[in-house]
Amino acid sequence: MEGFIILVVFILVVVTLVLKAIVLVPQGEAAIVERLGRYTQTLNSGLNFIIPIIDRVREKVDTRERMVTFPPQAVITEDNLTVAIDTVVTFQVNEPDRAIYGIDDYIFGVEQITTATLRDVVGGLTLEETLTSRDYINRRLRGELDEATAKWGLRIARVELKAIEPPPSIQQSMEKQMKADREKRAMILTAEGTREADIKTAEGRKQAQILAAEGNKHAAILAAEAERQATILRAEGTRAATYLEAQGNARAIQKVNAAVKASQLTPEILAWQYLEKLPELANKDGNTVWMIPSQFGDSLESFARAFGKKDADGVFRYEPPAVSRETKEEAEQGRDENWFDMSTNPELARAVAAANEVANRPVDDPVAAATGNAPERKKNRRAESAQPAQPEQLGGQNRPAAVEPATPDAPAAPSVPSGKRDLYSAPGTGNTTAGGGAHSTDRPDFSGWSRDPYAPENGQ
Repeated sequence: MEGFIILVVFILVVVTLVLKAIVLVPQGEAAIVERLGRYTQTLNSGLNFIIPIIDRVREKVDTRERMVTFPPQAVITEDNLTVAIDTVVTFQVNEPDRAIYGIDDYIFGVEQITTATLRDVVGGLTLEETLTSRDYINRRLRGELDEATAKWGLRIARVELKAIEPPPSIQQSMEKQMKADREKRAMILTAEGTREADIKTAEGRKQAQILAAEGNKHAAILAAEAERQATILRAEGTRAATYLEAQGNARAIQKVNAAVKASQLTPEILAWQYLEKLPELANKDGNTVWMIPSQFGDSLESFARAFGKKDADGVFRYEPPAVSRETKEEAEQGRDENWFDMSTNPELARAVAAANEVANRPVDDPVAAATGNAPERKKNRRAESAQPAQPEQLGGQNRPAAVEPATPDAPAAPSVPSGKRDLYSAPGTGNTTAGGGAHSTDRPDFSGWSRDPYAPENGQ
């Protein structure tokens, strides 16, 4: 029985020793082993064996990176301002034996070294530099802390300044300053925006004025060109109208001259027309008074004696010269279209044709109507004279082709040389010609003729 008890005790002792010899170290930790109170080894994570009773595990150290937050530290800057700085330090235990045997409490040691290093770094900076130099402070702290804790088996991974809080008065001043700065920047931005807007507006107005000026320029050029073209067209129209009018006047003058030459007007007829026109001239708006001398009849008789020859009945009569063939053809010619270009104006051709039709209508002889008591003398005189020209439409009125000369009973008028007979113009015809000059296109007025002005009065 005693042997059994001893066996059981022995088994229990062996089991206990075996259990004491087995050490399980979790992942991320390391175990410090002492043998008879002296450091012998560091056990890593996993299953480890030690000698029971002789070896023991003093402490397990966490080898992961750990973050330590320290309370805000009051630090004085170079410009003697106190600021509260909240710091966070991240470190890792690389050598657990040094962390255990090198320092009593390495976490507290890191805190103290961090505070001292922070005061040393910030003490060389002003408040403004401290607020704006976070990266610089972090690098300085990490470098100095890593160097100071290397003997403890620690590695400083990172140092961060969580907050930098200046005094309340400084904060108010800073807030005012920042507010002023913000207002300043706002005013600057507003001024810049206004300036840019004014510049853009001015550029837009400039471009608008340039475009408006160019538009006015083109409009003025177009208006001037249009006025020039209109002036040219009006001038061409006026020139054409003047040319056609001149052609018509020239043709009318030639026709009148030829008709007068072919009709063989006598001075008696011209004198009678002159006397008939005197009352009309006196009744004009000018109220011109014509004084006819009492010896006017004697003057006419002297005129007849000078240009006529005495007939068998004792009356001086004018014998017109023979009419040339060219004058007859000119008087009889009625083709006015040869004088005008009517190929491109049908209306003008129709108007001329209508005028020719009116001109070719038969017209009663005014001389024959006035001297109806001598038909035989008129027939004989016609047979002796040249064939009269057809009437033409000249100046808008019908002109007789020929005027009957005086009857044989009247005294013959003196002869007038050829070329001078055109000096006489019937009253009412307007202009007087000389040697084929310009004639008026007005129709002679033969109304009121009753007798031969050179016929003897009272049987004389």
